Amino acid sequence: MNQSSGSVPSIALVIPVFNEEQVIPELCARLTALFDGGHGCTWRAVLVDDGSKDRSAELLRAQAARDPRFELVELSRNFGFQSALAAGLAHARPADAVVTMDADLQDPPEVIPEFVAAWRNGAEVVRGTRRSRAETGLRRVGFDLFHAIFRRLSDFPVEPNTGTFGLLGRNAVEAYHQLPERHRFFPGLRAWIGFPTADVLYDRQERAAGTPQQTFRRLVRYALDGVFSFSHLPLRMLTYTGISVAFTGFAIGLFFIVRRLLGVEIAFTGFTTIITLVLFLGGVQLIGIGVLGEYLGRMYDEVKQRPLYVVKRRTGAKQ
Repeated sequence: MNQSSGSVPSIALVIPVFNEEQVIPELCARLTALFDGGHGCTWRAVLVDDGSKDRSAELLRAQAARDPRFELVELSRNFGFQSALAAGLAHARPADAVVTMDADLQDPPEVIPEFVAAWRNGAEVVRGTRRSRAETGLRRVGFDLFHAIFRRLSDFPVEPNTGTFGLLGRNAVEAYHQLPERHRFFPGLRAWIGFPTADVLYDRQERAAGTPQQTFRRLVRYALDGVFSFSHLPLRMLTYTGISVAFTGFAIGLFFIVRRLLGVEIAFTGFTTIITLVLFLGGVQLIGIGVLGEYLGRMYDEVKQRPLYVVKRRTGAKQ
């Protein structure tokens, strides 16, 4: 634990917000109750408005004006959850530890004292591990499928039942800030930086209000960022597929050559066989081009070196 002996540790909560007008009153009330409880720490919340179109920023500005423990960082437009999270972590300095969580209250703030206890016991990274989750239907199936696939593809082990909810000590936060990449997958980066890690089990709850703000398209893009940022296996699979197709073609060609040399009559079916082979090989090539394009597109974004976010306004922040 990175703090002076006998001092009261400072804990900052980083919470990206996008169109959460219905949730914000309960979020602020539950955070205030947590802060008032003390738990041997000094608290503050850094809420990052990621270009909300509703009254989210207005409500948060009012909360920051009422309570100095709340700070609002407003981005100039919607940059995405990962960029908003990076903005919050940058503005949370110099806290002794930083808690990251979503604004929808599916991750209960009441679990945070358990994170702090694990951190005080020596863990620099504390992951909130879901014992159960409230999602059902296609969304639940999608989450489970992604975690199952990612666990097998990733070059770095990531606990399948974890997400943004967790705690980073000061050393872990500083290590995170050394990572310059633009396409970010927070659970993967948290695993990559290392440090002693602890898990705290909790039950993921229903949204406090409203509907999920992460669209299917955003979730797919987030999943692709996770796969292509932490695995070379798709490229290796292309190599293996190419070798397999080439070997199969060579074996078939050798088979017909031997039959010809032995004088065995060959019956050609013609059109169907040719079309099948052309479509198969064309599909493999297009998949290969697509995978290469995903990697090249990410390289192009990294080379441009654009900032992850642009801050429009800060309210309640320490100047």
